[in-house]
Amino acid sequence: MSLFVSFIVCALALTLDRILGEPARWHPLVGFGRMVTAIERQFNTHSARPWQSILKGSAALLLVTLPILGVAVWLSKLLDGFWLLITQAIVLWLALSLRGLSEHGLAVAEPLHSGDLAAAREQVSRIVSRQASALDERGVAAAATESMLENGADAVFASLFWFLIGGIPGVVLHRLINTLDAMWGYRNPRFLYFGRPAARLDDILGWLPARLTALTYTLLGQRKLALECWRRQASHWDSPNAGPVMAAGAGALNVRLGGPSPYPTGIKQRPLLGGTQAADAGSIKAAINLVQHGVWLWLGVILLITLLLWTMGFTT
Repeated sequence: MSLFVSFIVCALALTLDRILGEPARWHPLVGFGRMVTAIERQFNTHSARPWQSILKGSAALLLVTLPILGVAVWLSKLLDGFWLLITQAIVLWLALSLRGLSEHGLAVAEPLHSGDLAAAREQVSRIVSRQASALDERGVAAAATESMLENGADAVFASLFWFLIGGIPGVVLHRLINTLDAMWGYRNPRFLYFGRPAARLDDILGWLPARLTALTYTLLGQRKLALECWRRQASHWDSPNAGPVMAAGAGALNVRLGGPSPYPTGIKQRPLLGGTQAADAGSIKAAINLVQHGVWLWLGVILLITLLLWTMGFTT
């Protein structure tokens, strides 16, 4: 697939996302999630030993992903020309969520800015797993800012990356595994072993996109502080991919994230990330802008590489 066609597909998908947003009904990932829930209930027997749970989790993962991945490969080989381009744009549009990220973030920032803490708590509870009722204004702002930065990596940049690398099969595989990790990747008795294959595969698929996202945040923010936070703080985070993204993003915005956070199971002590400024409604909007500007940067880089290869006589 030529690089210029990839640029066109990315631009079309982002345009569809900007105009239409996420489908309100019949979103493929919603149907996938329902299937995943049903499969998990059949496979995840809590009496199984750890190695049995890992094997069952692996089998369930293959069962729910391989048929869909097979269809994605079949479509890529069956279609060509205009119809392949349109299909790629639609699939990528369904996989990424730049507009949805912005809408969820602003739904928290706007009532927080106006002093309506109750409404801000209600909205932030839709995008994070923290106990929103126990969060003060700074806690709500920090939770939403973290969500913008992390989901920018998972729901935007990783989708673009895997489309550029693997076309329809690449972006479909990443989105399916990332969804499985979101549903099965909990470190609790129910999913500790069963969800481990999905969590580890998601770590592998997200490793390079996460670091490219961290680099993007660094280039577009306070570069020196972002690099310092990335170097010193990322390894302290419990996720190998969220660590660089969150640390670089917090540094780029010079906002303080992490720290103690209330969850239904109790207070979780998390490493501090970023700079010295407390999170507020403005930091949520700044994080949204960072993701949006990062998308423009990626499109610009793709187009620049295309033009350079063209001037050098290479077919792109």
